[in-house]
Amino acid sequence: MPKDTSIKSVLIIGSGPIVIGQACEFDYAGSQSARSIREEGIEVILINSNPATIMTDPSMADHIYLKPLTTKSIIEILKEHPQIDAVLPTMGGQTALNLCLEAEEKGIWQDFGVRLIGVDVNAINITEDREQFKQLLERINVPTAPAKTATSYLEGKEIAQEFGFPLVIRPSFTLGGTGAAVVYKKEDFDELLTRGLEASPIHEVLIDKALMGWKEYELELLRDKNDNVVIICSIENMDPMGIHTGDSITVAPAMTLSDTTFQKLRDYAILMMRSIGNFAGGCNVQFAVSPDEKEDIVAIEINPRVSRSSALASKATGYPIAKIASKLALGYNLDELQNQITKSTSALFEPTLDYVIVKIPRWNFDKFEGSDRTLGLQMKSVGEVMGIGRSFQEALHKATQSLEIKRNGLGADGKGYKNYEQIIEKLTYASWDRVFVIYDAIAMGIPLSTIHEITRIDMWFLKQYEELYTLEKEISNYKVSNLPKELLLEAKQKGFADRQIAHMMSCLESEVHTLRMNMNINRVFKLVDTCAAEFKAKTPYYYSTFEAEIEKANGERYVDNESVLTDKKKVIVLGSGPNRIGQGIEFDYSCVHGVLAAKECGYETIMINCNPETVSTDFDTADKLYFEPVFWEHIYDIIQHEKPEGVIVQLGGQTALKLADKLSKYGVKIIGTSFDALDLAEDRGRFSDLLTELHIPFPRFGIAETADEASKLADTLDFPLLIRPSYVLGGQGMKIVINKKELEEHVIDLLKAIPGNKLLLDHYLAGAIEAEADAICDADGNVYIIGIMEHIEPCGVHSGDSNATLPPFNLGEFVMQQIKDHTHKIARALKTVGLINIQFAIKDDTVYIIEANPRASRTVPFIAKAYGEPYVNYATKVMLGHNKVTDFDFNPQLKGYAIKQPVFSFSKFPNVNKALGPEMKSTGESILFIDDLKDDQFYELYSRRKMYLSK
Repeated sequence: MPKDTSIKSVLIIGSGPIVIGQACEFDYAGSQSARSIREEGIEVILINSNPATIMTDPSMADHIYLKPLTTKSIIEILKEHPQIDAVLPTMGGQTALNLCLEAEEKGIWQDFGVRLIGVDVNAINITEDREQFKQLLERINVPTAPAKTATSYLEGKEIAQEFGFPLVIRPSFTLGGTGAAVVYKKEDFDELLTRGLEASPIHEVLIDKALMGWKEYELELLRDKNDNVVIICSIENMDPMGIHTGDSITVAPAMTLSDTTFQKLRDYAILMMRSIGNFAGGCNVQFAVSPDEKEDIVAIEINPRVSRSSALASKATGYPIAKIASKLALGYNLDELQNQITKSTSALFEPTLDYVIVKIPRWNFDKFEGSDRTLGLQMKSVGEVMGIGRSFQEALHKATQSLEIKRNGLGADGKGYKNYEQIIEKLTYASWDRVFVIYDAIAMGIPLSTIHEITRIDMWFLKQYEELYTLEKEISNYKVSNLPKELLLEAKQKGFADRQIAHMMSCLESEVHTLRMNMNINRVFKLVDTCAAEFKAKTPYYYSTFEAEIEKANGERYVDNESVLTDKKKVIVLGSGPNRIGQGIEFDYSCVHGVLAAKECGYETIMINCNPETVSTDFDTADKLYFEPVFWEHIYDIIQHEKPEGVIVQLGGQTALKLADKLSKYGVKIIGTSFDALDLAEDRGRFSDLLTELHIPFPRFGIAETADEASKLADTLDFPLLIRPSYVLGGQGMKIVINKKELEEHVIDLLKAIPGNKLLLDHYLAGAIEAEADAICDADGNVYIIGIMEHIEPCGVHSGDSNATLPPFNLGEFVMQQIKDHTHKIARALKTVGLINIQFAIKDDTVYIIEANPRASRTVPFIAKAYGEPYVNYATKVMLGHNKVTDFDFNPQLKGYAIKQPVFSFSKFPNVNKALGPEMKSTGESILFIDDLKDDQFYELYSRRKMYLSK
C-alpha cells in the first residue's frame, strides 16, 4: 500500500533538553524523521525546546517552535497551523509520548482533527502501564517474571512480604529507569518504594522478583501496515540483568545466544509487537534469558517508539531505523521502500553484520560529588561510544579508546588497579570502570570462574579478555628489534593501540608505528554495508581493521582496502566524541554545520567520530564517515590515507582541540585558527602577557605546581581565590576557596587527580556580573560579534550552569562598549580565523577578562537559534578562506529576549550537593523567549539567582 495521500502536514514532537536517560539519540531520530517526511513533499512542523541540537535548526523543518513541551504550546501551534493532519510522537522519547497522551486525555487531538501516526494510544498505554502490559503477556503466552503492581505504600509492603528479597521496583511511565531500584535488604525497601511511587506520574510501580544474573538481550523491530515485521538488530548486554541497558556494555550482534533461543526471542518479539495495537513504526523489545542450559526466556518490556538502542542499531547496521519508521508511519510498506545503503534492494530485509560493534557508556560521576557510583536499574551515564571491529576484542578496544578518560585501551597502559580488595569490590558492586577492572583481575591471576561467579558475565566474554592478557604477556618478552611480525599483526587485529604495545615493550609509540610501517601492517578500511557485502553498498561509511596480506598467483601481495580515494580537495572535521557534562550535543551541531558548509565550498567532507547518538555520525551527513575513535593513532592513519587539505578542530569541543598539538607537530594543516593561537589562549601566563600588552584588565592571578607555591601565592592574591587546573573543559576541578586550609586540601586533591598539571589561582571577583561574547573573525582581522549574553547568576557559577540572556538586560553603554572593544582586540591579537568565545567579569563598571576560547562554544547554537542566523556555516567558510566576514549580510532577528536555561539531572543522584559553583553540572539546556523584563518567568529567575552559589 503506497503512502497515505491525505497527510499533507505533520507535527513532530521533540524530546526537549538533554537529561540523563534521554539524550541526543532522540534528536538524531527526530532530525532523520523530519528529513524523511519532507522528502515526500509533506510539510513538517516541529516543537522542541532544545536550542543546542541540529533538530531545531531552521533547515530541518518548515516551521520550528522552540517552545516548552506542554499542551498549552501544542494548542498554540495547532491554532496557528490548522492544516496539521497528523502528529508523530515516537521520535521524542518518553517526553513526547507522555505529552501526546496528555493531549489525547484532554481531547486536544480530537478538537483539532489531528490523528496519531507511528503508534496508537492503546500501544502506549499497554506498554507503559506495567499492570496492563503484564496481563497482555499472559494472554499471548509470553513468559514474564512473577510481578504485581502497587499504587500505594501499603500494597507495596504486602507484595514484598509475598515475594521475598531481592526485588525490583519499576515505576510506570518513566524513562532511563527513573525511580527504579533493586532492593536486596528489607531495611532499604521503604525508602526505595516511596521513591518509585513518587517518580511515576500515575504513582504506580511494578514489583517483580529480581532476575539477578540472568542475561539481557534487546531486539530492534520495524513493522508496516501489512503486518510485515523485520528484526533489524539483536543486541546482547555484556552486563547481566540488574544494570540498566543504558549503563550496560552492549554488543551486536548477540554473541552467546543459541540459534534455537534466538528464534524463540524473534517469535516472541514479533508476537508482542503485533499484539499491542494496529500501528506502523519502530519498536524495541527487551528479554532476560536464564544463564543455564535451559535458557528460559522472560519478556521485560517493549517500547513502541524509537529508543536509545535504535540509534545504536542504526549506526551498527547502517539501516536508518528512524527514517524508515517515519515512512511506514505515512502508510508505506517495507517492500516499497529502498535499502538506503545499497539503493538496489528493498527495505524489507534483515541486516547481516560481518563485523562486531561494542557500545560502552560514558559517565561523569566526578561532577556529582558524593554520588552513589554503583550501577543499577536507574541509568546514570551521560553519553556513549561505539567501536566497530572485525572481532569482539578489536571492537572492545576501540570503544575503550574512544571514551576519553586517559586510557589507551584495555590494560597495557600502567593505569590498572593492583589492589586485590579494591578489584573484588569493584567487580562485586558494578562500577563505571568494571570494563577495565575485569582485565586487571585477570592480570592479577584471579580465576575466570571467580570473576564469573561475582559478575555473572558470560564466560565467553571473560575468555576473550583472557586471550588479550595472554597476548600482552607474550609481547612483553620481546623488544622492538625482535618482535615477530605475526605477533604484532595479531595485537593490532585484536585492537591494541601502538601506545599499548609500546608500553608492553618499554619503548616509544613512534617506534612501534615505524616498525608497523616497515612490516607493512597498515590499517585498512571496510564498508558498513547492512548485508555482509552480498550487495554493493553505495554509502561511504567506514571502520578500520587489520588484515594479513593476500598473495596473488604472480607473487604480488596486497590487503583489501574498501575506502576508495578521489582526487577532490578534502577536509576532515574532527567530531566531539562521547557526550559528557561540559561537552554535549552543541558541539555536534557545530560539526554538522561545518561539514555542510565545507560541502558548499566544494570540498569532499570527511567526518571522524565515535558517538552513535548523533547526526554527525549519520551515514549521509558527510561525504565520507569514518566511525572511529577520536584518538591520535586512528586519526593519523586516516589522514595518511586521505591526504586532506587540512583538519578542522575548532568545532568538536575540547576533544578535537586537544589533538591540535599533535597535528601541528606532524605537519598536518589546522584549518582556521593556528595551534599557536589556540595554545596561547590556554596558556595562562602567555595570555596574561598579551592582555597586559593590550591594556585589558584581568583578575590578579598566579600559577602553582605544589601546595607550598599555592600557599605563598595566596598571600599576594588575597582570598577568595578561584583554583582550576589548566586545559580542562566544563570547569572540571574548579573551586572557590576562602582560607588556607581549604586551599591546601583542594590543591592536594587536584594534584592527585591530575598529576603534573599546572594550577591557576585567580583572585575571585566576589559580587561581579558575568557576561560572554561570541564572535567570528577572519584572516584579515575583520570581527563580527554574533552575540553578547549576560548571566543572571553572579560570577562564580559556571557559564554552562547559568541562565544567560541575549541581549544583556542591565549592562550600561560604557560596559557594553568595553566588551565590544575587548572582543575585537583579543580576536585580532590571537589571529583568530573562525569562532571565538570570551568570558567577562564586570565589577564597578570595569570589564575584566576571565578567559578566551578561540573555538566553537556551547552558546553558538543558542545564539544562532535566537537570532535565526547560520553562524557556524559562516564561520566555517571563513576558516576555509572561502569568505571574509565582510561578505555576509548579517541580519539578526529577535523580539525581546532569549534566555538559555540550564537543565540538571540531579534526580538520578538523590544524595548529591545541588549547589552550583565554578564546576559545570548541567546536562542540557532549553530556550525561553520573553517579550520584556516584566515577564514573570524572568522575575522568578532573577530573584533566585544567588540561591545555589557554592564555593
